[in-house]
Amino acid sequence: MEEEIKENNPRLDNAHWAGVLVQALPYFRHWVGKIVVVKYGGNAMLNEELKADVMEDIVLLNTIGIHVVLVHGGGPEINNMLERVGKESKFVNGLRYTDAETMEIVQMVLTGKLNKDIVGLLLQKGGKAVGLSGVDSGLLRAKKIQKDGADLGFVGEVTEVNPEIIQNLLSQNFIPVVSTVALGETGDSARYNINADTAAAKIAIALGAEKFVQLTNVPGVLRDVNNPDSLIQRIHIADVPKLMEDGIIAGGMIPKIECCMLARNGGVPRTHIIDGRVPHSLLIEMFSDRGIGTMIY
Repeated sequence: MEEEIKENNPRLDNAHWAGVLVQALPYFRHWVGKIVVVKYGGNAMLNEELKADVMEDIVLLNTIGIHVVLVHGGGPEINNMLERVGKESKFVNGLRYTDAETMEIVQMVLTGKLNKDIVGLLLQKGGKAVGLSGVDSGLLRAKKIQKDGADLGFVGEVTEVNPEIIQNLLSQNFIPVVSTVALGETGDSARYNINADTAAAKIAIALGAEKFVQLTNVPGVLRDVNNPDSLIQRIHIADVPKLMEDGIIAGGMIPKIECCMLARNGGVPRTHIIDGRVPHSLLIEMFSDRGIGTMIY
């Protein structure tokens, strides 16, 4: 592999390799011992090569002493399973209606398959990983939500995070991998399907994380959606309403920005939306002055 890289990049001789490491050293020092919550989804979760890159990045961070918590979604896989069992998807005001049968499938796919697949990949890369759902040790509690007064079934929003189980795992140098199925509030025995972005932001707040990163399938916030060179690298929270009003933050980017604002207002110093389609984008963000994607500060 090293010979191939040198052949394709002849200028990356020993001096350049050393320079890269020296430039990364201050970032190593800053992040060691800190908690970083990563929301994992999008193309980085579907493409096998990109998936391998993400796992390698997380294991590297963990190996040098950075505490990574990986929170994952799984919308496409849930859709595939519903198709396979002949279950028709129903949407209310643009959101999936989750009846009892669909909730069983959501729990099976997220906690029974995807979560363990990710843990297995991390173990293959040499990491120490443990899979959790929001149900384990009462990690996530949720209440039923409605959209514009319409019933969505077993769809909930997080009302409480009990991070003790994650903290215990981090203290033993494990990588917690969290699927976002939640328990109901006290007295409610139901399970709820939770938006993974929002759950990740609330977990980051509860853990006192230093950084919250959303791996997505877009470069970040673009001034012109048709021009990837129009990336806005830094956005102050105070500027978000105007960017929404101007239509620059629109569509699927709105809830991602709102999750960043939620984490930032909850005390997380750094929140980012980065392009999971870029190989090793997490390392680029963590260990270089180039950065990648959009930071909300």
